[in-house]
Amino acid sequence: MASLDMFGSYQLTSDQIDKAVTAKSPGNYALGYPSSSSFIVCYVGRSDTDVNARLKSWAAQNTRYKQFMFSYATSPKAAFEKECKNYHDFGGSGRLDNDIHPQRPQSTDWRCPVCPVFNPVPAFRY
Repeated sequence: MASLDMFGSYQLTSDQIDKAVTAKSPGNYALGYPSSSSFIVCYVGRSDTDVNARLKSWAAQNTRYKQFMFSYATSPKAAFEKECKNYHDFGGSGRLDNDIHPQRPQSTDWRCPVCPVFNPVPAFRY
């Protein structure tokens, strides 16, 4: 069974975000809603600088997702790698509301730890 390895779940409101996410840090999050015995993951994401602020932007513009889970990351690269893992573990764009694979920050050559999406295909030579 896939695991987010995150804290929560919490109501997706500015007040609850401030109570739960107390450090300014890179991090990861999942948005969704509760079911009778679990949290239904609908979207996974990350912030390279401040997961609290990123969640608040979701809370301000969103009425679809009711709850969130989160974790801090030690670096933007760690947040990117965990977002990729969560994206694949929970079904990618086929099952999640994420339209595309997580994007790496510009000017980085980071690779997805799960799939070859950022690995260039070598040119075939005759």
